[in-house]
Amino acid sequence: MIGIPHLRKKPMFRIESPRNRRCMLKAGSLGLGALATGLQNFPNIGLSDLLAAEAMANGVLQDRSVVFLFMHGGPPQTETFDPKMTAPSEYRCFNGDIATTLTGVRYGATMKKLAQLADKTTVVRNFQAGDAAHNLKPLVSRYSNETNLGSIYSRIAGVTDRRSGMPTNAMLFPKAIDEQFQPQTKAFGNFSNTGDLGSAYAPFVPSGAGDLLNNMKLKIDPDRLGDRRALLSELDHFKRKFDENAEIRGLDRFQQQAFDVILGGVTKAFDLKNESPEVIERYDTSRIVPPESISKRWNNHNNYRDHGQSLGKLMLLARRLCENGCKFVTVSTNFVWDFHADKNNATLNEGMRYVAEPYDHAVSTFIQDVEERGLSDKILLVTCGEMGRTPAINAKGGRDHWARLSPLLLHGGGLKMGQVIGRSDAVAGEPAGEPVGMTNLISTIMHSLVDITQLRLQNDIPTPLIRLLESGSPIPQLHS
Repeated sequence: MIGIPHLRKKPMFRIESPRNRRCMLKAGSLGLGALATGLQNFPNIGLSDLLAAEAMANGVLQDRSVVFLFMHGGPPQTETFDPKMTAPSEYRCFNGDIATTLTGVRYGATMKKLAQLADKTTVVRNFQAGDAAHNLKPLVSRYSNETNLGSIYSRIAGVTDRRSGMPTNAMLFPKAIDEQFQPQTKAFGNFSNTGDLGSAYAPFVPSGAGDLLNNMKLKIDPDRLGDRRALLSELDHFKRKFDENAEIRGLDRFQQQAFDVILGGVTKAFDLKNESPEVIERYDTSRIVPPESISKRWNNHNNYRDHGQSLGKLMLLARRLCENGCKFVTVSTNFVWDFHADKNNATLNEGMRYVAEPYDHAVSTFIQDVEERGLSDKILLVTCGEMGRTPAINAKGGRDHWARLSPLLLHGGGLKMGQVIGRSDAVAGEPAGEPVGMTNLISTIMHSLVDITQLRLQNDIPTPLIRLLESGSPIPQLHS
């Protein structure tokens, strides 16, 4: 809990004083979850300083956000977007295929809603993850120098958006919706790893309805409640005085942005109560797979429950954050795309019902909503996992780890949609031709956010970071 020591000594603390305004801004910035660690490491840096530094990146940043829906566990290519119904029975999609809005293109039968949006998306059928290990590719891996991609963006752009004060990098897990859900596993890596950049660039990770509001507010020890009331009274007084006091109006725009953050404007973006009931209902995946219908035979049943109960609202929250200035939003439920059909993980038949049906609804709703709001050029959706699944179904009715082919779907971002890029061999085991690799995907993502040519001209960006961003080339068919 972070206190503000000078308040106890000065109960008549007045914000109108330029010095006290600076203290207030710095104190308030300490309460912004993702910024707290960085500001503690640099105690002389206030939130307004960080906002000002971010604005220096003008000319480098594209006016765009990325939502990365990570399919943790490794989704099967055959049951999603490459069903291979002409292959022998042990290879083809277990429950058949379905026509899409693209002539001659078919998806696995579970993807009913996304099939009707195929002309709005791009599927990559020759995508290779690089290895068959459970980890966090491509969000945090050797391809990103073990650094979270959103943290790399924040190192370039600043940790808060220059216009809204919103954290530029956020990660949404089921606990962002409800504290009852399982904590995110760290067994396969740390989503928030910042590598050599340092903890100042860690993503903002809201942890639930209770902690979220506290993370976004001033934090004062309970025994200083009276001082907290005094401070809130001063903030209210300051708001009333703002329009009439010329000295206060003299705050530079970065200090004003910081002030707006402290007063709680950013918190509204994280609160789904500010969304209409109709939109919340539209996104909701909680009734698709009722928790009582999930067999407790599988050790993973709690994660299946959390996935179905939270995914739709997580995607709605991601859209809200992008609208309010967040530029890199990671969404992931807790390791559900695993299909060994062992004691932990369900068979394809059960598992795709638990996992893919909520996914199909949540992603298709997000795409439709973004299109209707005119945001398809402003938000790039990327969804894939860390690997794919074996071409052949195993003896228990599941599929095992596979590195040679993985499903990948994209939407928006001003890129060319309504196509299938590449193709696989007859059993969806290998790319038929040149593969699209992890460096191509990462390059596509980062080029959508940053003008790499302009970035080379920035004196304050470390050379290794620029080299990392130049190490791959974007997927060319998305730009043709």
